[in-house]
Formats: sequence, C-alpha cells, structure tokens
Amino acid sequence: MRLSPVLRAGALVAALALAVTACGGKSQQAAAGGDSLVDRAKAANKLTIGIKFDQPGIGLKTGDTYTGFDIDVANYVAQKMGVDPKNITFKQAPSAQREDLIAQGDVDLVIASYTINDNRKQKVSFAGPYFVAGQDLLVKSDNTSITGPDSLNGKKLCSVSGSTSAQTVKTKWANDVSLQQYGGYSECITGLLNGTIDAITTDNVILQGYASQPANVGKLKVVGKTFTSEPYGIGFKKGDTKTQQAIDGYIQNMEQDGSWAAALKKNFGADYKVPDAPAITEK
Repeated sequence: MRLSPVLRAGALVAALALAVTACGGKSQQAAAGGDSLVDRAKAANKLTIGIKFDQPGIGLKTGDTYTGFDIDVANYVAQKMGVDPKNITFKQAPSAQREDLIAQGDVDLVIASYTINDNRKQKVSFAGPYFVAGQDLLVKSDNTSITGPDSLNGKKLCSVSGSTSAQTVKTKWANDVSLQQYGGYSECITGLLNGTIDAITTDNVILQGYASQPANVGKLKVVGKTFTSEPYGIGFKKGDTKTQQAIDGYIQNMEQDGSWAAALKKNFGADYKVPDAPAITEK
C-alpha cells in the first residue's frame, strides 16, 4: 500500500519523535547510573551499609539493635550525606564477602573493621582511614608473663579459623607458640577465661570490645603492644571519586568536632585511651 505524502510526512515525524525520546531516556539512565553515591543517597534519603554483626564495640547486632564504633561512624557519615539514620539498612558483611557485596550492589558502603590494603584497592574504592588498629593480645587481667608477641613461646594462642593473625605471631615472633583455632572469638574468650588458652590475638579494638563487655570487665585486659598497622577504611564501588572526597571530609569533621573521640569512649569504656586521629591517606 502506498502512503500519501501527508501520511509519509506524519510517519517520519513520529519516527523522529520516538528516536529522540529513546535517546533522551538512555541519556537519563546513563546519568542516573553515572552519578555519585553521595548524590544518589541524598536524593533517595536511604543507604544500605555493610557492617559486622558479631564484634562487640565495633559492630554488634542484638535483636533489632546495632551498636559499636562502626555503627556510630555509619550514622555520622549518613547524616552528612543527607540521609536520616532511621533510613539506613544494615547488612551483615563477613570479611570474605565485603568486595562482592560492594561489586554486586548489595550494599552502598562497607564500614566493618575493613583494612585498606593494595589488594582490596584493586577491587573497591576507600575513604579514610577513620581509625588505625593494630594486632595485639588479650590475656587475663592478672597475667604478667605475656607482654608482647615475643613472650608467647610455650604458650597457647587462640584466633579464629581462617585468620592469619596467630600464624603471623608464630612466623615472626614466637615459633614455639601452640596455635589454637576456634570457629569464633566467643569460643576463644571462653577458653581464655577457663584457662585452656593463654592469649587471643586479632586487632586491638576488637579485643578491647570483648574486654569491655560487662561480663568481662576486670577479668581481661589488652596487652597494649601492637605489632601491625591496620588502617580501617569505608569501602564503596571503585572509581567514585566524588563520594571518596566527600566521605574523607566527613571523617575529618567527625574527628574535629569531638564525635569521633566520644564514640570511641562510648564503645570501649571511659578508661580507653583514645589514640590520635589518623591522617586521611592519598588514594
């Protein structure tokens, strides 16, 4: 069937309109997908943040309540991003899954005692650090024989399965230490309290969290001789420079306005010696 000139012109106009609409829609989708997390979060007033659920003082889920230093950092950063903390969804972020959770879009941020290192920087971007931890030892309060990793020969040292902390001690400082690996730190704590092990090793703030639990106050102490450096960062999708710069600024604000030190005292006890705030590193 042959179309009249008028119909042909109308069809051409309609086709052009559809093409423009399609191009315009694609551009909007590209813009929506290409803007920064900090912009999207403010517009949507919501965030999904990966945290630890099982680290007292750092990130702990008790019923429907979340507590810990990382939670306080998350709430502070969210508010600065324009998100009401009530609109944060916290999601468990086990150590081995953190990069995948970010890459797959299951979380927007990971704030979970997440050490910045070169290997991880190949996969995700980081802001911070907001804290620098260090590997240390937890012992009974009355223990005077364990003063550091080099005093562990002949002792029983506990860490969790899959962790390299205890092996680091054996390799570098005490080759005659007996390593005990349990499924979780709570099992190590039980062993320490009943005397079947002599010390536990992991990051000092994680150990401090356990020492500060009401049931353990006065019974356990952190030795206080760190022997590694673990800069904790906030992780998000790789390449989001605007979000990185923004969160670096929020971390500095938290350190400067007193909120950072207050959060550490709240979570690790009034006697906790607050360290100097870390400098933001170049990425």
